Amino acid sequence: METQSRLNQSIVILDFGAQTTQLIARRIREQNVFSVVLPCTASLDEVRSHAPVGIVLSGAPWSVYDKDAPPADPRVFEMGLPVLGICYGLQFMVHALGGKVRPADKREYGHAEIDFVAESVLFQGLARRQQVWMSHGDEALELPSGFELTAKTSHAVAGIQNVAKKWYAVQFHPEVHHTRNGTEILRNFVFRICGAEALWTPQHFIDSTVEQVKHVVGSGHAICALSGGVDSSVAAVLVDRALRDASGKSRLTCIFVNNGVLRKNEFEKVQQTLRDKLGLRLDAVDATDRFLDKLKGVSDPETKRKIIGNEFIAVFEDEAHRIEKEEGSVDYLVQGTLYPDVIESRSVRGPSQVIKSHHNVGGLPEKMKLKLIEPLKDLFKDEVRKIGRDLGMPEEILQRQPFPGPGLAVRVLGEVTPERLGVLRECDEIVVTEIKNAGLYTKIWQSFAVLLPVMSVGVMGDMRTYAYTCAIRAVSSEDGMTADWVALPHEVLKNMSTRIVNEVKGVNRVVYDITSKPPGTIEWE
Repeated sequence: METQSRLNQSIVILDFGAQTTQLIARRIREQNVFSVVLPCTASLDEVRSHAPVGIVLSGAPWSVYDKDAPPADPRVFEMGLPVLGICYGLQFMVHALGGKVRPADKREYGHAEIDFVAESVLFQGLARRQQVWMSHGDEALELPSGFELTAKTSHAVAGIQNVAKKWYAVQFHPEVHHTRNGTEILRNFVFRICGAEALWTPQHFIDSTVEQVKHVVGSGHAICALSGGVDSSVAAVLVDRALRDASGKSRLTCIFVNNGVLRKNEFEKVQQTLRDKLGLRLDAVDATDRFLDKLKGVSDPETKRKIIGNEFIAVFEDEAHRIEKEEGSVDYLVQGTLYPDVIESRSVRGPSQVIKSHHNVGGLPEKMKLKLIEPLKDLFKDEVRKIGRDLGMPEEILQRQPFPGPGLAVRVLGEVTPERLGVLRECDEIVVTEIKNAGLYTKIWQSFAVLLPVMSVGVMGDMRTYAYTCAIRAVSSEDGMTADWVALPHEVLKNMSTRIVNEVKGVNRVVYDITSKPPGTIEWE
């Protein structure tokens, strides 16, 4: 199901494979203007389907003259829309419109100073000299007809424009925080050049989504795959609002499945929260044996995700069949899929690679009876929390740290067994408890334990031990697309380590993960 969140206007970002493309989308959405990322190979019809008032061409790790450079339809410049090229986007614009691009004599990476050398609405309101972030090895040698230079470094092109056509480009990255006034530059493009209106607000999103769900489902019934996390809970409350009749009865049944890889006591805690605090109609299904039987002997992380995704759908279809006998046809499955899930699973990012399958996207079977409703699939996590607050949901639910759909199956590295799950549950409970005791739980994006398939020698009570290694992971992030490891206070790490080796039988060593994303991912699998 497509939501009407774009409110008849959007900024379309054509992605050539840059790591920072999602930041462009976020910076634009922060102005209450909807933005959507499409692969650079998207057809013009697909671009038009999003009702764009402007187009942004992203960066890329390529050179425009490489034979393997990602292809894009140069007719995008014939659509009559304002265009902003960023980094590679500038070079693509120059190359496609008849200019020349060459390898630069001096590559530019990191902080740089630029000077504005011509009046430009793109830089309106900014001082003549600016601190920016560069990341390129090529440069524009000759500008196409109709273009003028607007900004430069001490030796290279930093900005160009064709005012008559409303085509603008910068060689630096305005979307990153290192470019001091980058948000102002993007704001100038969105409002002054594209003429967009700041209409994309949480309340508008709620109203339009509720109306569309009513239209799509009609008088039918839906079930919701509910995990108790932020995403599925907000999706459930949103769709529940659409499917309640005048008497207050809902045609949405939320299904919470114990897949055997939940955290300690989570099956009981989540049921209580969802029934008591959200008033949702909830069916709890304990399918532990069913999932663990399927996971037996499996070590490959992608296979784990696929197995869990397929088994979830099988459980949901069984429950839908049961509900149908009592209340009539159930045709729809509601999921809390987010934009990063879609991006990482389906590689909508043009030439970018699929990073991993998410159980509610890439892990779904090709054939399933239920039709999907994914009301949040255009949103980032912080946007979902804003929606939840406008829906009146309690902070206790909205501030929960993300938990992967495949659960502890992707935190038990290697084969998933009841014994190893038991060890990890105890480790994870200690990590989360100590984070909360330190007042850090709502200040960081995610904190958890990982059980490594590594045994090592230790000594406890003068006895030799040979036991597992537990890794602790804590990261800060805005949306899960990129993340930095958190320098937890020494006392917090000390408490975690001491408690884990003393209290968890089977673990004699604790390590701390200090890898950011990229190059790592947040989860280990």
